[in-house]
Amino acid sequence: MSATKDEYSSAEQGGENALTTTRSAGVGSLLEEHDQLSRSLKSRHIQFMALGGAIGTGLFVGSGAILALVGPAPLWMGYLSMMFLVWVVMNDLGEMATYLPLKGISIPYFVNRFVEPSLAFAAGWNYWYAYAILVAAEATAGAILLDYWETPVPVAVWITIILVVTLILNIIAVEVFGEAEFWFASIKLITIVGLVILGIVLMCGGGPNHEALGFKYWYRVHQYMAPGSTGRFLAYWTAFVRAGFAFITSPELIALAAGETVAPRRNIPKAARRFIYRLAVFYGVSSLIIGCIVPSDDPRLLSPNSDASASPWVIAIQNAGIGGLNHVINFCILTSAWSAGNAFLYSGSRILYSLSLSNQAPQFFAVTTKKGVPYRAVLATWLVGCLAYLNVSSSGAQVFAWFSNISTISGFIAWIVCLTTYLRFRKAMQFNNLLHTMPFRTPLQPYATYVVLFLIILLTLTNGFQVFFPSKWSVSDFLAAYITIPIFLALYLGHKLWFRTPLCRKIEDIDCFTGVKEMDELEAMDEKPIPKNWVQKVWFWIA
Repeated sequence: MSATKDEYSSAEQGGENALTTTRSAGVGSLLEEHDQLSRSLKSRHIQFMALGGAIGTGLFVGSGAILALVGPAPLWMGYLSMMFLVWVVMNDLGEMATYLPLKGISIPYFVNRFVEPSLAFAAGWNYWYAYAILVAAEATAGAILLDYWETPVPVAVWITIILVVTLILNIIAVEVFGEAEFWFASIKLITIVGLVILGIVLMCGGGPNHEALGFKYWYRVHQYMAPGSTGRFLAYWTAFVRAGFAFITSPELIALAAGETVAPRRNIPKAARRFIYRLAVFYGVSSLIIGCIVPSDDPRLLSPNSDASASPWVIAIQNAGIGGLNHVINFCILTSAWSAGNAFLYSGSRILYSLSLSNQAPQFFAVTTKKGVPYRAVLATWLVGCLAYLNVSSSGAQVFAWFSNISTISGFIAWIVCLTTYLRFRKAMQFNNLLHTMPFRTPLQPYATYVVLFLIILLTLTNGFQVFFPSKWSVSDFLAAYITIPIFLALYLGHKLWFRTPLCRKIEDIDCFTGVKEMDELEAMDEKPIPKNWVQKVWFWIA
């Protein structure tokens, strides 16, 4: 924290001083010409990067654990409910990032500019350690998946290979990262489409055993923690909470990439609109099919290995008598984990870089290479990812579950901050009569944001409700579910007490103008590509 107490306390004086405070906390830094990031990410890069962060081991493997725990209907409804939350969060971030797609932009930057610096400080560091821990979680998952083939190679070697390749892809140049993420995500999308088609074939009796599964297993009703309707509701709520891990921090990937995106005011809205539709297909359809073709009481769903042997897709393939495909699926799940770790390292480094520009992290992390890569921030985030080596001395599945729980609640807290920031942003735009000038506006606002804000707060407070049932108390489970909350509050209150920042910026003092002119000029220079034939039309629609 290199800012002084005087810089933050001056915000209390309002008016011009508030605008000066905003500039000193990072607005001006993002407009400087030196040490800036490079706009090298294309539309297809950011769309597939966001999908790459969302489609990971949660869909391929984690969905099986939820199915075994609560049954098919709650699994499906949990994913659908979570997608609604993700849609609103994505819309909120899309509106802000499209309005101000400055280089070095991040969610904490918006929090600082539209709410206040202490919340931005806490949110920034919460994001950073969430992304850093997710890098470790995906490296752990990748090592487990590689061990599926029972090679004589030690786990530590696999973790090293995964981490080193991830570092190389992130530190060379942003376009190298973008291309790698595009192809990683492409493998995942092709895999999911293929599995959905295979699932439909199995439902219709097209497998080697010619058994038409239809909705054979769909009607199995689970009760969780309590009998009757209470147990059925708790089954749904548990699926709702656990579905969060699959989506956590994925909407932010598009907003974080705004400063490094070609033609951001054209490509960010495009990516935001298409993101939720694609998730609906991949998660909505997939979770429905999984519940139809795999019995929820299959003991393999609770495999302690967390590899392809626990994937509901592989179990369905084996039950149908299809041989050899399990190895293909395991490879695809491996690329999925690698892709997600790649995206999380990118995002965590950009958060740290932006915190440095905003004087809320050491200036040491603000240095970039000639190709615009904040290599010091990348290295710092990557070093935290080396926590994956804990897997060498502990059960891989146990470590992965620990990482997952902590990062999920960090993500929920981050979404609460995002939604609160959007509401302040919208009120400031309305106060300045600027709502009509926004280049990207989404439906049901601000009402959808209020509803989702309430739901996410509720999810955060109840995510570990199981430990409060009789005979279910566990100190480790309680800490995994709630330790992030006091950590976040300590960051927030510590910064506020030290710098004596105001509770919240006044609406009339929020700066809605700095940087807009530069972004308008950038938008005016954009030449929208015109398709010359039907092949290009299809490609432009996809990418």
